[in-house]
Amino acid sequence: MARLPFLGRLNRRDYAALFFGGLFLFLETILTFVIALLPKSVIQWFYNRSRSLFHILVGPPLPKSDEHHLSERIRRAEDFQRLCEIFGYEYEEHVVLTKDGYLLGLHRLPAKKGEDRHHFGSSTGKPVVYLHHGLLMNSEIWVCLTSPERSLALTLVELGFDVWLGNNRGNKYSKKSIYHDPNSVKFWDYSIDDFAWHDIPDSISYILGVTKEPSLSYVGFSQGTAQAFAALSIHPPLNEKINVFIALAPAMSPAGLAASVVDSLMKASPNLLFLIFGRKAIMSSVPGWQSLLYPPVFAGAITTALRWLFNWRSDNIAPLQKLAAFAHLYSYASVKSVVHWFQIMRNAKFQMYDDDVQRVVLALARRPPRPAGVSAYAPARFPTRNIVSPIVLLYGDRDSLVDIDAMLHELPKRSVLARRLHGYEHLDVIWGENVHRDVIPHVVDALRDYAVQPERLADELKMNGVSAADDDAYTGSSTPADTLSGYD
Repeated sequence: MARLPFLGRLNRRDYAALFFGGLFLFLETILTFVIALLPKSVIQWFYNRSRSLFHILVGPPLPKSDEHHLSERIRRAEDFQRLCEIFGYEYEEHVVLTKDGYLLGLHRLPAKKGEDRHHFGSSTGKPVVYLHHGLLMNSEIWVCLTSPERSLALTLVELGFDVWLGNNRGNKYSKKSIYHDPNSVKFWDYSIDDFAWHDIPDSISYILGVTKEPSLSYVGFSQGTAQAFAALSIHPPLNEKINVFIALAPAMSPAGLAASVVDSLMKASPNLLFLIFGRKAIMSSVPGWQSLLYPPVFAGAITTALRWLFNWRSDNIAPLQKLAAFAHLYSYASVKSVVHWFQIMRNAKFQMYDDDVQRVVLALARRPPRPAGVSAYAPARFPTRNIVSPIVLLYGDRDSLVDIDAMLHELPKRSVLARRLHGYEHLDVIWGENVHRDVIPHVVDALRDYAVQPERLADELKMNGVSAADDDAYTGSSTPADTLSGYD
């Protein structure tokens, strides 16, 4: 019997993953279609049933405190504007046209709470900092904290920064192109390469054009750090525009996933994801599930999924913070960008997207190995050792996606400072209960060291009119961080 080259490389686990993945895609498509047609009364019925079931299993609801009400307001906030209104901040919206025709939404927090603004869309005369989100996220992740002092974005505003928040193509605020319809496969045909070639440098050029500043400081989270690593490595002039790159929970070449079934997809072939999820947006049914499920049930489902996929327990994120933030966790992203990550994990290299991977793998499967073990094909790597901008890495020692030794090996030796955060997982770095003591002070210190004319910043922080000068949160004196490596 003839052996099929593709199917012959799969084991039983891969067949099971392919079957259940295909079933998931089918159910996801049906669910998304059905929810779109359901009247609000039916959606509300499902919501009420999940709430009743939750209280039967957990117990009756408790009286709500002020913290509960704030968490509920944040959870219900429909967009970035509503989140800013909760905390009393004015914001600006900007749109960037990339060189390949995508329209990216940028959000800006140019003024402290209560500060008068007379001219919008222009220079503020303040140092500029740019925040960029991770995979399957958008700019809301920086402002959906249940206390303003734990929000990095709001903290930097109060210190005197002109804060900009970016969005990737395809997400909630960037789902438009002048060339492709968002319902077309072509619109979603992008990977980390496109973020690096276009989204990051084009957004930064736009920001510097508006602010009239010579450079800005870049703070990325998770994939937002990978995009900056990639962009800085392939755009030498971009290094002159970024005075410091602060990487929160940095991602470059993760070892893999804790879930063995999903990990097997990566080991068999990253392109299997196209068979499971199609070639548009990945997991587009999440907003549908969110509308049907009682918030604690939805938060519990997210927590369980994170533990299964990454072995994260999420113990450092308070329950009310989960309720508030998990509602803003998901945003649209392309299947191709996730396939790109699986290629990186499979090859243990921070490489560009390999369009030729399937043909090459099939060809190699039919050939005997070369005697010397030399490969005839190698996808291009991002030359990250060429980065010139100073880099500060802040990572949790319980983060399964960070291999700090492998990362430091791929970065320039003389411009990197790495700090270990004890007991921190991935999402803890932005939503943890003590980020205002454990994480934000290190970010502020780095920004003060490298920002253009840091004397323009406030000497002390005030949140809600209360000085933090007497608090050790911004002195760096009691944070659970170790300096792993630093170079002059």
